[in-house]
Amino acid sequence: MNISVIVPTYKPRDYLWKCLESLRLQTLPKEQFEVLLILNGCDAPFSNRINEYIKNNNTGFNVRFIQTAVPGVSNARNIGIEKSVGDYITFIDDDDYVSPSYLEELYKVSTPTTVGLCYPLSFMDGEDIYTPYSITSEYRDDLIGETVSYMNTRKFFSGPVYKLIHKSIISGRRFDVRFENGEDSLFMFLISDKLGKVSFTTKNAIYYRRVRKDSATTRKTNIFHILRNLTKLSLAYTKIFLSRPRKYSFSFYSTRILGLGHTFMESLHR
Repeated sequence: MNISVIVPTYKPRDYLWKCLESLRLQTLPKEQFEVLLILNGCDAPFSNRINEYIKNNNTGFNVRFIQTAVPGVSNARNIGIEKSVGDYITFIDDDDYVSPSYLEELYKVSTPTTVGLCYPLSFMDGEDIYTPYSITSEYRDDLIGETVSYMNTRKFFSGPVYKLIHKSIISGRRFDVRFENGEDSLFMFLISDKLGKVSFTTKNAIYYRRVRKDSATTRKTNIFHILRNLTKLSLAYTKIFLSRPRKYSFSFYSTRILGLGHTFMESLHR
């Protein structure tokens, strides 16, 4: 098994079927990848619907469905990592989807020391208009076939999606379940001590990011709750950095801390 695709989901809507359908249509031979679908914090009727989909669409499509009563995307991703058997891991959010050549192209450019990066686009929920956004600007089609330092593509490492990561880079590290927001970036910093180079796919390998008005990144939150969470994140980043200051990049650490400040300022204007 070459690739394990980890898809966490909670009370999924119809967009989950589009996500799974995009994986079923991958050009990478189906025996070379598995999909771990983790339903977290809920059960019926969602588990029944998922089992029905798998039953009706499982011809040569390796889907493992796992249900846990413990809520939280971090816990779901950790379960996916623990249960995965692939040499490489990629994460996909349940409301997003990918182009047919996504896995095949990522696998071609990835190695145990090189993280493959795709071409990301976004779209508003309910619309079929795909547009570049902040992370898209760091995609470099002039560097296809070459490798560059991950520090040149820092925005790609604000979260676990858009990429293919060898298991040896993740090693025994896991997402911090204490955080409901910001845990994505914290995890990427945690494993950055083993990050080296990155390589780009062509623009045919696309990760389509859905923007929903009711998503965790768009809904308003109490300002004091945000400040408390960002303070805890700052301490977590610092603890990780100080644990191995010669292995972690101080420049990368600094950008993460500055990013927390930027997040707080943005929350003041929502």
